[in-house]
Amino acid sequence: MIPRLFTHKLLSPGDLEPSDPRMRVVGVFNPGVVEVGGRTAILARVVEQPVEVRDGYIASPRFDDGELRVDWLACVDCDTADPRTLVSRTTGRVRLRFVSHLRLFWLDTPPDADAEPVVGDESQRIIPQGPYEQYGIEDPRITRLGDSYFITYVGVSEHGICTSLMRTDDFATFERLGVILPPDNKDVLLFPEKVAWQYAALHRPMPSMKFSPPRVWFAQSDDLISWGDHRPVAGLSIGGAFRDRAGGSTVPIRTERGWLVLVHGSDKQPGDGGAGVYSAGAVVLNRFKPWRVAARTPEPFMLPEHDFEKRGFVDNVVFPTGAVVRGGQLHVYYGAADEHAAVCGYDLAGLLGICEPV
Repeated sequence: MIPRLFTHKLLSPGDLEPSDPRMRVVGVFNPGVVEVGGRTAILARVVEQPVEVRDGYIASPRFDDGELRVDWLACVDCDTADPRTLVSRTTGRVRLRFVSHLRLFWLDTPPDADAEPVVGDESQRIIPQGPYEQYGIEDPRITRLGDSYFITYVGVSEHGICTSLMRTDDFATFERLGVILPPDNKDVLLFPEKVAWQYAALHRPMPSMKFSPPRVWFAQSDDLISWGDHRPVAGLSIGGAFRDRAGGSTVPIRTERGWLVLVHGSDKQPGDGGAGVYSAGAVVLNRFKPWRVAARTPEPFMLPEHDFEKRGFVDNVVFPTGAVVRGGQLHVYYGAADEHAAVCGYDLAGLLGICEPV
């Protein structure tokens, strides 16, 4: 294990106004983060639930042609073992208990061990649009390529969980480029430079047939839209801590040892209720063949420690979604308990030092 240098909570539900008077904010977390001209942009996922409660029914909000609507599902037909979802006992179909959109914030002061960072007021909202974002948009990751910033994000709908792409040059306007990986796929991380003359990405397919343990895949593209040359990244999962799922967390950072990527996973076992404990490890990928793991932490180095990470909308979750190198430190931006956005710091050389060769 490697100790944190600091931990700061950045955003909480009580800091935000709901997007609609019928809703209440229950979470602001999993922020995509990037440095922009000396400032830090934080694009956070904001989760809302209906205020109204009806006996015998559970609300499931959605967007229809850009308008917020709420469906009411009978409790007797719903499996509610996972606090995030509703599963119909009749059809087996899954719905969400909430709906998500994205909001942009700017960090006015950088984090450190001595002072709380200051987050400015929100400057943009990105609301779900179209048939593939019906149940909301989630978990952005931001990569700078040239003079533009590309944002991968998850769209959830009756068609499944897919990954779409947006582009911005100024964080004032955002161009939607559409679905780039079909259902079910998420946690797409774009490399900040080309690999073998092509764009590169890590992604997380989620097959319903469990022929293999959870895995992350590598893919390449000529245009960031059409992806091919898919291959699994062997050895990325961090042991038994990632029994239930494993995914890429933060955009790859080039270091002298290779591409540093934080990865997340859950230790939930078959038959367990809830979501399990979410933790994070680190891997170093081969500089020229990033589908090969050169080194990794033997166990998760980032676990729920603080009360706001252990208790929340979903208990026991730390979920990194952004990382920035500053002054020899790795600043990790993450979601805590699916409720808060936070940042913590690690010594970068120390983290690379505990990654053991594979």
